Amino acid sequence: MKTQRIPWDEYWMKIVTDVATRSTCLRRQIGALVVKKNVIVSTGYNGASKGFPHCLDVGCRRDKLNIASGERHEECVGVHAEQNALLQAGRDAECATLYVNAYPCKICAKLIINAGIQKVVLTGDYSDKEGLEYLKIAGIKITFLD
Repeated sequence: MKTQRIPWDEYWMKIVTDVATRSTCLRRQIGALVVKKNVIVSTGYNGASKGFPHCLDVGCRRDKLNIASGERHEECVGVHAEQNALLQAGRDAECATLYVNAYPCKICAKLIINAGIQKVVLTGDYSDKEGLEYLKIAGIKITFLD
């Protein structure tokens, strides 16, 4: 009996879900994956900057300041999953696909555009949808998976 293989986008998004389990953010566990020619280039998850204590250990600064989701990113010591994946990918991100389990914020959208990502595949959502508009303006293909 021959079994059905899942489509590539679903396969990569399952890996994103696993990558997100490394997140140290108390609010959301986000994972990201840069894929080029069906080969993983890099992964990233959201968490504290190198050398900073993890929010899991000391609490969330944004919660303490009562900051709503999608606002005042500068008050967070964390780095977004997309940012970490792009940093790890470097120039290999050019013409690649980014998989992420949330809408990119405006800051991440600008980094995705300048990294040369050609397609973004998404699940989940995010309160700040303006990043999606940035990607559309830049002509980046956006695919939403259920």
